[in-house]
Amino acid sequence: NHPTEIEPFGGAATCLGGAIRDPLSGRAYVYQSMRITGAGDPRKSLDETMKGKLPQRKICQEAAHGFSSYGNQIGLTTGYVHEVYDNGFVAKRMELGAVVAAAPKDQVKRLEPLKDHIVLLIGGRTGRDGIGGATGSSKSHELKTTTTAGAEVQKGNPVEERKIQRLFRNKAVSEKIVRCNDFGAGGVCVAVGELAPGLKINLDAVLKKYEGLTGTELAISESQERMAIVIEESDEAFIKQACIDENLEVVRVATVTDNNRLTMSYLGQTIVDIDRAFLDKNGASRFQEIEVKLPDFDKTPFTNQAQTSFVETSKEVLSRLSVCGQKGLVERFDSSIGNGTVLSPFGGKTLRTETEGMAALIPVLGKETTTCSLMSHGYNPLISKWSPYHGAMYAIVESIAKIVAMGGNYHTIRFSFQEYFEKLLDIPSKWGKPFAALLGAYRVQSELKLPSIGGKDSMSGSFEDLDVPPTLVSFAITGADVKDVITPELKGAGHTLVEVMLPKDQFHVYDFDVLKEQYDAVMKLMQDGKVYSSYTVKDGGVIEAVYKMAFGNAVGVELADVALETLICKDYGNIILEVEDDNVVTLDHTRIIGHTNDTHVISYQDESLSLDDAYAIYEGVLDDVYPTKEKAPTTDMMMKDCDERTVLHASKIYDEVNVVIPVFPGTNCEYDSKRAFEKAGANVQLVLIRNKTEEDIKKSVDELEAAIQKAQIIMLPGGFSAGDEPEGSGKFIATVLRNPKLKDAITDLLDNREGLMIGICNGFQALVKLGLLPYGRIKTMDKDDPTLTFNTIGRHLSQMVDTRICSVKSPWLANVNVGDIHTVPISHGEGRFVAPVEVIEELFNNGQVFTQYVDTDGKPTMESPYNPNGSLCAIEGILSADGRVIGKMAHSERQGENRNKNIYGEMDQKIFEAGVKYFKGGK
Repeated sequence: NHPTEIEPFGGAATCLGGAIRDPLSGRAYVYQSMRITGAGDPRKSLDETMKGKLPQRKICQEAAHGFSSYGNQIGLTTGYVHEVYDNGFVAKRMELGAVVAAAPKDQVKRLEPLKDHIVLLIGGRTGRDGIGGATGSSKSHELKTTTTAGAEVQKGNPVEERKIQRLFRNKAVSEKIVRCNDFGAGGVCVAVGELAPGLKINLDAVLKKYEGLTGTELAISESQERMAIVIEESDEAFIKQACIDENLEVVRVATVTDNNRLTMSYLGQTIVDIDRAFLDKNGASRFQEIEVKLPDFDKTPFTNQAQTSFVETSKEVLSRLSVCGQKGLVERFDSSIGNGTVLSPFGGKTLRTETEGMAALIPVLGKETTTCSLMSHGYNPLISKWSPYHGAMYAIVESIAKIVAMGGNYHTIRFSFQEYFEKLLDIPSKWGKPFAALLGAYRVQSELKLPSIGGKDSMSGSFEDLDVPPTLVSFAITGADVKDVITPELKGAGHTLVEVMLPKDQFHVYDFDVLKEQYDAVMKLMQDGKVYSSYTVKDGGVIEAVYKMAFGNAVGVELADVALETLICKDYGNIILEVEDDNVVTLDHTRIIGHTNDTHVISYQDESLSLDDAYAIYEGVLDDVYPTKEKAPTTDMMMKDCDERTVLHASKIYDEVNVVIPVFPGTNCEYDSKRAFEKAGANVQLVLIRNKTEEDIKKSVDELEAAIQKAQIIMLPGGFSAGDEPEGSGKFIATVLRNPKLKDAITDLLDNREGLMIGICNGFQALVKLGLLPYGRIKTMDKDDPTLTFNTIGRHLSQMVDTRICSVKSPWLANVNVGDIHTVPISHGEGRFVAPVEVIEELFNNGQVFTQYVDTDGKPTMESPYNPNGSLCAIEGILSADGRVIGKMAHSERQGENRNKNIYGEMDQKIFEAGVKYFKGGK
C-alpha cells in the first residue's frame, strides 16, 4: 500500500483494511495476518533525510502504529511481522499485508445476478478520502508528492468492518447473497459496476459522511469499510433487518438490468451511460522490448568475509539489520486474539526465540479443531539486486523451507506473489528485471509442481533517481494438523544439530531433484518424531540460526570444527534440525554443525559468547527505534498474600448457568469470551449494543436489561470501545451501563441475586470507570479512585506475561491457590494500574489484589518487560470487596489445547469454570 509513504498511519491502516475486505467479499472470515515491510535504515537522523521525504524512522514508527491499530481494533491476530531494510526502499516504502481467511464450504457462492435483482450498499459512509488512490499507487513519487497526494489515502474504520465480518459469518445472511464486491480501487464504479453486465446505479442513495460531494466524487471515492451485495428483491427486508441488528447502515443503490449498459444517475440526471462491451475490452495492445542482463557471477552476495574471530563474527552477524531483533516492532501487533494462535511470535521459557512464520487454528465456531494453517514468506533484497532471477527463486525456496521447518507438507503449498519494481518507462533493461524475476519464480514452480493462486504487482517504486530494489516477495501457505507443527527453540542439552543442505550449480541454481529428496526426508524425520526443533538458514547463515534457536530456552551449543566462513554463508533453503544423536540423519548433503549443552553459551573451538551477551547485541540494534523496555518507575513494591477463601456460595443451584456478554462498538473479544464460558458449561447470550439512532440505543438497553435479568453472570470482554481515542478505553461501556435501567439490573444481580461479574482488558477498564471495581457498586469516580492509563512504554503491547495469584478471596478463584504462576497473553495500550498509595495498601489489606506481574523468579516487579505496562505494585487484577466482581488485564480467555505450542508454563487459570461451578453447587 503505497500511500503509506505519504501518510504512514492511514496508508498502513488501509493496507490491512483492504487486505481483509478482499476475502470478506467472499464471506470468508479473516483470522490471521502477516505484515512484511521494506524501509531504509530507520536509525538515520533527520539531517540524513532526503528532501521531499519523511524520515525513515517516522515512516516506520507511524506505519507500524497504523497497521497495528487497525488489526488490533478489528480483532485480527497478527502472527508474523518482519521489516526488510535496504536503502532502495527510501525511494518508496514497501507496506505489505497478507491475510488468511476461512469460510464454511457451503457458504462460498458466486452466482449470476439476474434482471430485477437489487444491489445493497452496506457499512461505512462515503467521503472524499481515497479519491485517486488507485492511480496514485501506480505513480512514481516526486518532491511535491507528500504535500499534494494526501487525499489519496483512505480513512480506515476497523470497528465498522468488524460488524460486516459478524454479518457475513451469519449463514442465514450469506446464503442469500448472490454476489458481493468490496470497495477498493475505483469506488462505486468498480465495486458496484463489476457486479453485473447491466446496472442502473442511483448515486443519490449513497450515504455520505458530509454534504457537498459531486456525482463524480460519489462514483470514484475509495472510502473503505463498505460492501456491495446483489440479492433478490424479496430478501431485501430480511437483509436490512440483519444489518440493523449488527449496527450497520444499509441502502439500496442499484438495480440489475438486462440491457448490458452501466448507467449512473445523480440529482435526477444520467451522468454515466456506457455500453458493457466497451468496458469489457482489454484496451490497446502493448508491445515491449525486454533486455535481461546476466548477474556478475564473480561477485555474488552468498558468502561473507568472517571477522577476526568467532566472537567478533557472531557480534557482526547479530548486529546486522537483516538479522537483529525486531521484538519492539512485533509486540505492537495483537498476536493472541481469536484464541487460535498455534505459534506465538516469540517462544521458549525466555520468550526469545522468534518464529519463522505463523500458524493458527481454523476459526470454526462452536467446536474445537486441530486443523491449522501455516504461512511463511521469503525475500532478500541483496540477492534480488544482484539478480532478480535468483532473488525470486531464492525467495520462493525460502518460503518453502520455512513451511517445512514448521512441520508442514511442502507438496500442498500454494503461493501468492507480491512484485514491486521501479517505474519501467520504455527502457528494455528495466523491463528485464520483473521479467527475470517471473522466470525465476516459474522455474521453482515448474520444478516442484506448486502453483501460485494470485498476487499483486506495482511498477511505481521510484523517487527522482532512486529506485526500490527488485522485489518479488513469496508468501507460502498450506494446511496442517497442530500435532505436526514443530517449534523452533532448542529443547535441551545432549542433542545434535544437523544442517540439511541444498546443493547448487556453478550459477547458484538449486538442484531441484535433490531439494525434493532433502525436504521429503526432513518431513519423514518429523513425522517419525525424530526432530525436536528446526530452523532455516538465511542472511546470517548458520550462526544466526543457532543463536536464535538457543535464545528461547537458554540452551548452549558447541559448534563443530568446521570452517568459520561456512557458518555465515547465505545458504537459503538449508534447514537445521535438532535431533537425538549423530546417527538419526543419514542423508547425503548434510553436516553436523554442533551439539547442545547446558552451558548457556555458544562456543566454537576455544572461543565462546554467552547467550545473554549475544541477545543484548541482537536486541539492542533497533532499541532506539522500537524499544522493548521502559525504565521502571521508582516506587515501593507492595505484596501481601490472602489465603482466605470466600465465604460466598450460591443459595440456589442452577442446572443451566446463563452468561450475558454485551458487544459494544469496538468490542473484539466476544467470540473468545463466549467460547471460554461455553467450554466451562454455560449458556452464553451476546447482546449487540446498537448506537446508530436514539431508537437503536433504547432497544439495545431494553434487550440488555432483559438478558441481565435472566443471567447469573455478566462478562465485559476486551476491545476498543471508543476506537483508538486517547483515554477512551472503557468510557463508552461505562456510559452505557450507567443508564438507570442497566444500573438497576446490575445492582439487582449483584446485591439480590448473588450474581457475578467479570471484565477483561477493555472490560476491566470499564469496571474501574464504573466503580464496580474495587467498590462492588456503580458510583461516580473521585480523584483518588484507581484507574487504568497509558502503558509507560507509550505504545500498544502484545506479549506473554507471568502473573502470580496473591489472593483467592472470590468465587472466581476457587480453582487456584496463592502462589500459582500463570503465563497469560496481554494486548493493550492502556493497562497501567494507578492509585494513591493508601488506596493500594487498602486493596492489599482487603485481599482485593489477586494477581501481580512477576519476573522469572516469581517475584512482583516494576521492571519491564515483566511488568509490561508499569502498573503500580505490579497489579494485574483486582476484586470487589465481596469478591463478586473481578477484573484483570491479561486475557485468561485465550487458552486451550493445541494453542501456543512454543509457550512454556501453565496458561489456564480456570476462572470461567470456577464462575460457572459456583452456581452449580461448587464451593
